[in-house]
Amino acid sequence: MNPFRPDRARIAREILDTVLLALPLMLAQLAAIGSNVIDAVLAGHVGAHVLGAVAVGASVWSLAIVSGIGMMMSVPPSVSQLDGAGRRHEVGQVFHQAIWLALGMGVLLWFAVRHAEPLIKLIGVSPSLYTDVGAFLRAISWGAPALTCYFALRGLSEGLSKTLPSMCFSFGGLLVLIPLGYIFMFGKLGVPPQGARGCGIATATVLWLEMLAFAVYVMCHRGYHGLGLFTHLERPDWRRIRALVHIGLPMAITLLAEAGLFVAAALLIGTMGEDMIASHQVALNVASLFFMIPLGLAMAITVRVGNAVGRGDAEGVRYAGFCGIGLTLLTQLVSAGFMLGAPHAIASLYTHDKTVIALAVQLLTLAGFFQFSDGIQVASNGALRGLKDTRVPMAITLFAYWLVGMPVGWWLAFHDGLGARGIWMGLIAGLSMAAVLLFVRFWRSSRRHDLGTFGPVAPASTDVTMPS
Repeated sequence: MNPFRPDRARIAREILDTVLLALPLMLAQLAAIGSNVIDAVLAGHVGAHVLGAVAVGASVWSLAIVSGIGMMMSVPPSVSQLDGAGRRHEVGQVFHQAIWLALGMGVLLWFAVRHAEPLIKLIGVSPSLYTDVGAFLRAISWGAPALTCYFALRGLSEGLSKTLPSMCFSFGGLLVLIPLGYIFMFGKLGVPPQGARGCGIATATVLWLEMLAFAVYVMCHRGYHGLGLFTHLERPDWRRIRALVHIGLPMAITLLAEAGLFVAAALLIGTMGEDMIASHQVALNVASLFFMIPLGLAMAITVRVGNAVGRGDAEGVRYAGFCGIGLTLLTQLVSAGFMLGAPHAIASLYTHDKTVIALAVQLLTLAGFFQFSDGIQVASNGALRGLKDTRVPMAITLFAYWLVGMPVGWWLAFHDGLGARGIWMGLIAGLSMAAVLLFVRFWRSSRRHDLGTFGPVAPASTDVTMPS
């Protein structure tokens, strides 16, 4: 692609295709946020104690979610590359091994969540919450295998450029969670009230229903016919599973590094008083909500880049990656406009406390500034996933977040006395460093090769050769 004479028609087509892929994924991510809101609202109406137990339990469960999702993110690029290469008959082989990996990961997470008491104590949770937090985690742990298998199915579908099912089943689960949560938490229809444990039961049940519904859909819909998905289940092939782990494990570590950064930020701010904690929660909630837009775009970019790799279309890789990153910057311009233009109005939607609003306005302004770096880093990472390039991005993320972002935030917060603002400035530093390094990584990787380098796609039992 000549940077001085771009094909405008191709850019327009690429942007349209990316948007059509990304919209359902954005809505699916918003549905995931919605489930957290539902749990919190229902728990809050039961009582402050139950709300606290659910909040702590959900924080631990979120680490399991991130680990499972990260590992199964190896499926979309693997499927999209085969689809782009016209080798759909091999998709079933990848899917079967992904299911075995999902089951193994699900059992591992089930065990880890049920034995998370040392982590709860390390966090410094009040001993009065131990019993209910443990009950919540033991109940929700049964949903771990369903969660990982659901994301294997979702990865299959998204790798085939079918993203609408992800949205539909996510919102379907959200609609089912409301009555189920109400029944189990408050005790209705002959079910005894179970508080935090009931929240875990409801969520685990919804995860199984979502997974089974998605499986039935894939089994019955003609768009998945001819892939050999359910004609027979292959035995575990450790070479193929290792290839998926080789891609997925660095992504899981990357997501955990990012999630851990924000958890650490929350713990540090938790030492600064209730007003600081409340203002941080407001700003983080708003930033998380807006983040679903670039995250959905990044998932679509992964598929578009992977599809171009499968076709052996190096120019298509560049168009898919750079058009996606450019589109992400446009969406982030809108997000930043809201946060920088109306921070007081946004904060007022959450609270009437003037002190909290004033502090939240400061943090929302900082959040507005990191929208661009956050968008670039997630979009660039999505493009690199399409190349199955995950190990170097993992190293970049660990460096940017934990060797730049966290030390800078701690120094500004406690040495320079900036408090929560210092922590958020550290987040800006970490995200900006990640954005620069990940973008340069994709820029160099996409231009290092001629047209034939990305293809043909390697057999399903091996990994595609990617930049080192």
